[in-house]
Amino acid sequence: MFSGIRFRDLVAVVGVAGVLVGAAILLHQARPRVAGRSPEQIRASGECANCHRIETGAVVAQFEMSAHAGAGVTCLDCHQVRPGQTALEHHGFEITTATTALACQDCHADEVRQFERSRHALPAYAAVMGTEGYPATFPAARIDRAEEIHPGAVRRPPNALAQLEGSATTVSGCLGCHNIGQPNADGSIGTCTACHSRHSTAISLARAPATCGQCHMGPDHAQKEIYSESKHGILFEAQRHLMNLDAEPKLLTAFDMPVPTCATCHMSGLEGAKVTHDTTERLSYWLFAPVSEKRPHYDQAQAEMQGICLKCHAENQVKAFYADAEALVETTERPGLRADGADGRGARSGAPDRGAVRRTARFPVLRRMALRGPHGEARSVHGRRRFRAVARDLRPHEPDHRDRGTDQGPFRGVTGIPLFRAPRPETSLAVR
Repeated sequence: MFSGIRFRDLVAVVGVAGVLVGAAILLHQARPRVAGRSPEQIRASGECANCHRIETGAVVAQFEMSAHAGAGVTCLDCHQVRPGQTALEHHGFEITTATTALACQDCHADEVRQFERSRHALPAYAAVMGTEGYPATFPAARIDRAEEIHPGAVRRPPNALAQLEGSATTVSGCLGCHNIGQPNADGSIGTCTACHSRHSTAISLARAPATCGQCHMGPDHAQKEIYSESKHGILFEAQRHLMNLDAEPKLLTAFDMPVPTCATCHMSGLEGAKVTHDTTERLSYWLFAPVSEKRPHYDQAQAEMQGICLKCHAENQVKAFYADAEALVETTERPGLRADGADGRGARSGAPDRGAVRRTARFPVLRRMALRGPHGEARSVHGRRRFRAVARDLRPHEPDHRDRGTDQGPFRGVTGIPLFRAPRPETSLAVR
């Protein structure tokens, strides 16, 4: 059959065919990718995904984009019932009713241990709820250890203002942030999803300033506003698209994130620095106290934070900045600057903190924010008369300003600032 075909012709045909196949392969690789799932997404499989892809598709989509999916973590790895947890029958599976840090601890033991030392853990929850309402199964030894690390911040009574506001406001308001350190029935503390989200568990999300800003905002802790208006915050917004926010924490470099976010300075391992989930580890002062005091590990904390600063700034700049900051703390805490003449020491004791309302009254800008910001909206919810009554109860030694011509209320010295004009409640404070 092939007797009439010369060998030379056969070689030519094979060669042409090879060129055509090679060209087809090159064209396929060079063609534009169709919009849709990225190659990094891994399609979830199994019975969980089969149902949830239909019922709650966003959950599956988020999980498919996660590093957990890429590492082969399954739904049941996180949702299985662990000791101390309540089981729920779910379409033939037994899952836990609440996924807590106990699940994360299986793979991220160091991170969980660091978190439990931080102010984000039990002290955050106790700042609102005190030690009341702890699950009966929660180990007392864990409370004792947290109190040892944070004296007066764990074994304390419930917040006086939160009690007056009532449980509904406390649960939907205060605990919306402070339950990051909630003690769980299984003996764990809090949930990592407060910063990492439930199913995407993205590092980039935890590094975003807006994530911290969910809680660290408003007149009494305006860190997000301060950051956003700083040079760091402005540069981040301008250059965010150039950054690798998903970089491995222990391998993070200044080329991945040439502009810092909250996590960079407080937690990251930038350029070989130690990674930590204890957000208070690099803080050298108790700045939120009525009178700022040095933290127990002041020298070490300041050295570690300055080490992060030195990754981007010259040593003389860092020293000058810290010298100015130390001078600011010293001058603003001089005796006589406080409106009430008190020095405020002992504010972290177990007693109710009577400086809670007047903290923002030390600086004009914060005084104005206190009347307008999210926490100042208690005026619009409960009315001016009610808010003043609460403030007077917390500040028993201050004179009553109700009969004065200006709308000063509990913020002594603030004049000419318009207040919220919400309808006043018909019931009195005593009725509640």
